[in-house]
Amino acid sequence: MNYNWDWGVLFREPYLEWLVSGFLWTISVSIAAWILAFSLGSIVGIARTVENRWASGIATCYVEIFRNIPLLVQMFLWYFVFPELLPDDAGMWVKRELPMPEFTTAVVCLGLYTASRVAEQVRAGIQAIGQGQRNAGLAMGLTPAQVYRYVLLPVAYRIIVPPLTSEFLTIFKNSSVALTIGVLETTAQARQIEEYTFQGFEAFTAATLLYIVVTSIVMLLMKLVEGRVRIPGMISLGAK
Repeated sequence: MNYNWDWGVLFREPYLEWLVSGFLWTISVSIAAWILAFSLGSIVGIARTVENRWASGIATCYVEIFRNIPLLVQMFLWYFVFPELLPDDAGMWVKRELPMPEFTTAVVCLGLYTASRVAEQVRAGIQAIGQGQRNAGLAMGLTPAQVYRYVLLPVAYRIIVPPLTSEFLTIFKNSSVALTIGVLETTAQARQIEEYTFQGFEAFTAATLLYIVVTSIVMLLMKLVEGRVRIPGMISLGAK
């Protein structure tokens, strides 16, 4: 293969600045989307386990819709289609006056998509506890809301730390889809460097390493969290 390697291109301006900027946008989109996903996913996951059939049904519909539509399709729908469905004034505001529309759309789309997956983890964690603790809480005079607050959720969240770690990692990787609507995150900047310099191997290798760094940090932090909150007999420490 006749390819001229030039790793130094990654340290020249403006290409180094582009990579740093893209990495910061990746972090910003991912963290903001995760806050939305965890908050909304917790609410939806809890709703799926309550006895109210309406609340459970609505939560189930949300999960099935957002989980089963590809993320790329959702990104296009939120960015190109949703503003057209709004009243004229609202649609024009979204398209022209909404601060950082690409960033906002990416956060909302990625957050809602990931929330459907987080909801299933929360539901599974609550149902893994068993009916006995719920009944015991009710027998002690706690309201259903208090049973969730003081009995079920503290245990459920500790049980689901490992799968939540996987979802947290995935949201960083899925943030690359935001490039399709104009967010200049890590992958988009790597592609831009390749177009300007024709050094695609170097550019995408650098992007790969940045993703490895951030996911490794996430795994380390979540492993520390898991070790501190684990319940003996309910969460395995894994291989020692």
